[in-house]
Amino acid sequence: MLVTVAIICAVVVSAAVLVKRKRDRDELERHSITPDDLYTLLGSNDDVALFDVRLPLDLLGDSVLIPGAKRLPPEDVIANPSLIPKDRDSIVYCTCPSDKTSRVVLRRALAKGLLRIKFLKGGLDAWKARGFPVEPYSKPFHLHSDRNAAVAS
Repeated sequence: MLVTVAIICAVVVSAAVLVKRKRDRDELERHSITPDDLYTLLGSNDDVALFDVRLPLDLLGDSVLIPGAKRLPPEDVIANPSLIPKDRDSIVYCTCPSDKTSRVVLRRALAKGLLRIKFLKGGLDAWKARGFPVEPYSKPFHLHSDRNAAVAS
């Protein structure tokens, strides 16, 4: 009897975990955009806000942006999601494996009711791999390695 209850509990917990993972994947898919789709969107729509949310060390290693992008330190956006406009489509990108920083920013923004936000699948690396244009970024920025540790973890 005890073994049967334990098996039923394990099945229920496993099913709940699988349902949550699927729901999370579906939400990420709804709030993502491919480099090709972003290129097309930028060519046809001037009202898209594009944000580079790379960690400072990533920006230091590759100091270019997608044309029209604004640099926002990820820790600033996570602390204050209202830096992303609520009334227009916004795209965030990074260069983290699995788009980690972009996803953190996305989830924080969604939790604050900013529903017109997406992240660029594959980030800047995928954009450049498709041969799309970039422009140099030459504005000063701070590394703030103590604050970035929380974003990277």
